Amino acid sequence: MDIISAYREVGTYRGAAEMCGTTHKTVRRVIERFEAGDTPPPRQPRPRNYDTVTEIVAERIASSRGRI
Repeated sequence: MDIISAYREVGTYRGAAEMCGTTHKTVRRVIERFEAGDTPPPRQPRPRNYDTVTEIVAERIASSRGRI
């Protein structure tokens, strides 16, 4: 559940933290940033663990005509 939605529903940091599986300190920090109008920074794309082998897999699929 979204931290902000949980806080609005419950009304306490600890209650929202219990619903979201985090700490009350994290909930407080998120709510304070939200109320101040601060937007979260854009997320950086993470490298995938299969990026290094995509070409090999594509070659094997092509050579086996889709049979793996």
